[in-house]
Amino acid sequence: MNQLICFSPVTLALLATIFTWLVTALGAGLVFFFKDVNKKILNSMMGFAAGVMIAASFWSLLTPAIELSDELGYNPVFPTALGFLFGGLFIRLTDFIAGKIHKKESEEKNIWRRMFLLILAITLHNIPEGLAIGVAFGALNFGYDAATLAAALSLAIGIGIQNFPEGAAVSLPLRREGLTAFKSFMYGQASAIVEPIAAVIGAYLVVYIRAILPYALSFAAGAMIYVVVKELIPESQSEGNEGLISIMTIIGFIVMMVLDVALG
Repeated sequence: MNQLICFSPVTLALLATIFTWLVTALGAGLVFFFKDVNKKILNSMMGFAAGVMIAASFWSLLTPAIELSDELGYNPVFPTALGFLFGGLFIRLTDFIAGKIHKKESEEKNIWRRMFLLILAITLHNIPEGLAIGVAFGALNFGYDAATLAAALSLAIGIGIQNFPEGAAVSLPLRREGLTAFKSFMYGQASAIVEPIAAVIGAYLVVYIRAILPYALSFAAGAMIYVVVKELIPESQSEGNEGLISIMTIIGFIVMMVLDVALG
């Protein structure tokens, strides 16, 4: 932990999201060993990831946002609620745009168009995750202590965990469409390249504009919760096994909670 303090918050954000990208690449790499993976296993991983992201949203984003609002003299309710709402609305907007594109193109049975839509959906999903990590590390500029660093690290680890099934969710369907394993892998890992870019942007904004930090942290939390409710939980339970997936979500929440508290 002490060795990491010598790096700038922006550098740490970049390194953290390179890690999350590598985990996505590992998930995409399943395509070299399998043409398909048991859906129950993937759904269990997504349920676990949902729990991780819910816990990370609270302990690593909302709680620091409330505490920082107090320090800055804000009413803690206003920036936290406003940022959380706009985070969800931002992802709703990107979801709406992607849906319009999908509706327009779904009538055309073109493999390249279907591929583009699949990658676009995952890529849009990864933008708020990168921003969330960037904001969490950017907060270090105003309180470079072990607890703040631990919260940022635990958030990156949690997002990395849920990126593994996402990489597989892109590469495996492309492989089934007839693409080579290598091409399927390249498309799968490419979906997470936006995370380091978004993280650096988020970290820079927070480092230089402290007043927006409570809003930014809450924005990232709202974006993540929207993704969990709209995508991860419904997708994880789409094949049944709701009881098992719900338990996996609880386990994911507990693991992230323990990780955050232990590191903090």
